[in-house]
Amino acid sequence: MTPGATVAAYPGRVMATEQRHEPPIRRLGRYSARSRELFQGLGAALTTPTPGAPLLAEASSRWVRLLPYVVALAFVASLLPSTVTVLINDYGVNGALAGAIATAQTVPLLLAVSRPLQAWWVIFTADVLGALALLGSDGVHADLWPWTPPVVIGYCALMVALGLRESRRALFGVWLATGAAGYVLGAFRPDGDTSVHTLLVVLSGVLLLLTSAVRARGDAQRRLVEQESINEAERSRRTLLEERARIARELHDVVAHHMSVITVQADSAPYRIPDLPDAAREEFTSIATSARQSLAEMRRLLSVLRSDGSEGERAPQPGLDRVQQLVEATVRAGVPAELSLAADLGDVPQAVDLSAYRIVQEALANVVRHAPGAATRVSVRPSDDGWLTVLVVNGPGEEAGSGVERGAAGTGHGLVGMRERVRLTGGSLDTGPLPDGGFRVAARLPLTADPAPDPAAYPDSEPDSEPAR
Repeated sequence: MTPGATVAAYPGRVMATEQRHEPPIRRLGRYSARSRELFQGLGAALTTPTPGAPLLAEASSRWVRLLPYVVALAFVASLLPSTVTVLINDYGVNGALAGAIATAQTVPLLLAVSRPLQAWWVIFTADVLGALALLGSDGVHADLWPWTPPVVIGYCALMVALGLRESRRALFGVWLATGAAGYVLGAFRPDGDTSVHTLLVVLSGVLLLLTSAVRARGDAQRRLVEQESINEAERSRRTLLEERARIARELHDVVAHHMSVITVQADSAPYRIPDLPDAAREEFTSIATSARQSLAEMRRLLSVLRSDGSEGERAPQPGLDRVQQLVEATVRAGVPAELSLAADLGDVPQAVDLSAYRIVQEALANVVRHAPGAATRVSVRPSDDGWLTVLVVNGPGEEAGSGVERGAAGTGHGLVGMRERVRLTGGSLDTGPLPDGGFRVAARLPLTADPAPDPAAYPDSEPDSEPAR
């Protein structure tokens, strides 16, 4: 039995319990391993600069991007001569040595704008070597040790650059190195000198903490903006997909009607046409079979598109014959709307008929939402060149602060649906705000399979840069 174990006696058996205390040597070894890993991590952080652009490099203004260099140059221009003066007059350092020390302690501040960790290594080494060079000084005014006043100021400026760029582990390592060097040099402090290493440790720690917090807040805001951009792109994509699925569901009813007619005609042809040749009968049978298969595939696809429970869309799809009801409902909602509908629209394809109705419906809904009380004009007319023109124009809203007057952005679902429907039918769409504060929606949809070329036409239209509605 190992030392330190306890024994519990039971009738007929003896049980040894687990050891309650870990041996001191093993515990010391574990702490030593953790400390070694910590110092190795700090060493790696101090020797691995964080990649990135110079400070304020992402600013849009050129002068803002140059500001860190201007500030660093101002520090160098002020600290370099003052350091030389202090070393020569207060500490009695040789002029050439004072110039070399001052240059090494101040000029790397220019490097700190883009590579602060490398600049810290140069300045920290120069500060320590400069302190060692002051050991033999005999200046009558030398009363601060181990850092001169210019060193404290330049080092604090360097801490700001470090805190805005490097990782927290690297900043902790810089702070530990600063404190360790200061306290080691403090052991060699000449008699009568005042120690300032505690002041530098406190100032550097506070500056590193504050600047790292500012950087973390900026990074969080930047990630939030990026996430919002991603979410907005996803919402736009989802809106487009939802509208396409809705259009596909509606087109099923249009196409299914024609396919059903083909099937009935093909099945009834042998009974309607007397003395039909056998070859023709087989051909009609093949046509009917293909039509049934197409209908079955369409219904199978439709079941997937309607898997979200949109059972209400199984009703017959509306057309231009119901535009009058739309306008009347809009008038009842408080919008003074008038309709100009051609008495004879001719033979309008079902897809165009449905698309024209939906465009008018969405345009009127936008008027109610964004320009309540605005006078609205709806026009649906065919042209001699084979196009159907759908025009919905509204003036500014009568209520104060209406959406059109403020240019308020909506979700954009309506305009996305309009564009998809127009693109599906091969037409063109022009939308945009009007100079008087109103809004215009103009669509041209083909009435035939091969209409006349669509003129580049909406001379009075605004560029398609309208707010989302």
